[in-house]
Amino acid sequence: MSAAANGTGGSPVTQACIVGAAMIPMGKYRDSSYAGLAVPAILNALRSAGLAPADVQAVVCGHAFGGMLAGQRIVKEIGIGTVPVVNVDNACSGGASALHLAWKDVTAGRYDVVLVVGVDKLTQFGGGTLPLVAEDPEVRAGMVMPALYAMRAQRYMHERGVGADVLAGVSVKARRHGARNPYAQFRSEVSVQEVLQSRPITDPLTLLQCCPTGDGAAAVLMVSERVRKRLGLPAIRIAASVLHSGQVTAGFRDMLRPEISYHSASDAYEAAGFGPQDLDVVELHDAFTIAELIYYEALGLCEAGASADFLAAGRSTYGGQVVVNPSGGLLAKGHPVGASGVAQAVEMFWQLTGAAGARQVEGARLGLSHVTGGGIAGLDHGACTVHLYEAIRP
Repeated sequence: MSAAANGTGGSPVTQACIVGAAMIPMGKYRDSSYAGLAVPAILNALRSAGLAPADVQAVVCGHAFGGMLAGQRIVKEIGIGTVPVVNVDNACSGGASALHLAWKDVTAGRYDVVLVVGVDKLTQFGGGTLPLVAEDPEVRAGMVMPALYAMRAQRYMHERGVGADVLAGVSVKARRHGARNPYAQFRSEVSVQEVLQSRPITDPLTLLQCCPTGDGAAAVLMVSERVRKRLGLPAIRIAASVLHSGQVTAGFRDMLRPEISYHSASDAYEAAGFGPQDLDVVELHDAFTIAELIYYEALGLCEAGASADFLAAGRSTYGGQVVVNPSGGLLAKGHPVGASGVAQAVEMFWQLTGAAGARQVEGARLGLSHVTGGGIAGLDHGACTVHLYEAIRP
């Protein structure tokens, strides 16, 4: 597949780098507007990059439920106007898709400084599962996200011969990591027993195996190599950016082999010139515990069929092969949908520049972020975005 076809773009005119990043603590901000959530993250990202609002040449805003012209309503509060502002809705992949569009613009030489914002406010729905499009036949039949992932979990336990305690182990790790993260929605550790005894959601998933609803915002400044050199600040290079949509398939589909994530990761590794064995840190889409186990395999972190052993052996945490979701992931940090892909990039910036504090992965140099967006009948997922990052050493 050609670079243009697989979403990586053509030969770059310049490298795209992240020089500033920030987020707000994920949580419940029922009285806040979308601008109220996003503006603090934007201002802190600008400050960390040593840039002013007037330096921003374009804005890309990822969200799912912010309504019409969310990006313009946000950036007008800090005096950004006249520049192109593009709003991206790609379900849970919206923020990461916004990052991809900014990467395309910078590497093509269109802009030197692009502000990427991810934001969503899920408390506006009052709780429960996220609203999906009612015209979809599977949605009308009750195929909400917890139901889909519960089916995957049942299949996983059946085929792999493991129990629900293996699933619970993902939550235990996520909460242990999240306890170190001041931006995480949940910052307390839990035991396997606590996870399994939490409120049932859809068998075998319990409450602590599902990511929490909440609100949040994150922002990064993506710049050209020329601007990065001028600023002379700690930075990371985006080594690959891949965005795929799903392929419709009628009839049987292997629920334990998410094609869109396999293909997106493979294309990203090819574009970057390094592979899963080289990664130091990964932020992946763990909206439910079963998702993390499946994505270990899809991203090539372990062989197919080996994810339960990979987790049990501690290979996905500190001191192991690669640290997966040092932020606590969606399970602990929270999942305000459109914000999540940008929040992953913020975590990568902090990890690869040595600024992650108590959760710092020692010597981290190469990283990957992965996020999907689903909710369409006949598709594995509607969208998948994978980014690979490399530390730029002074």
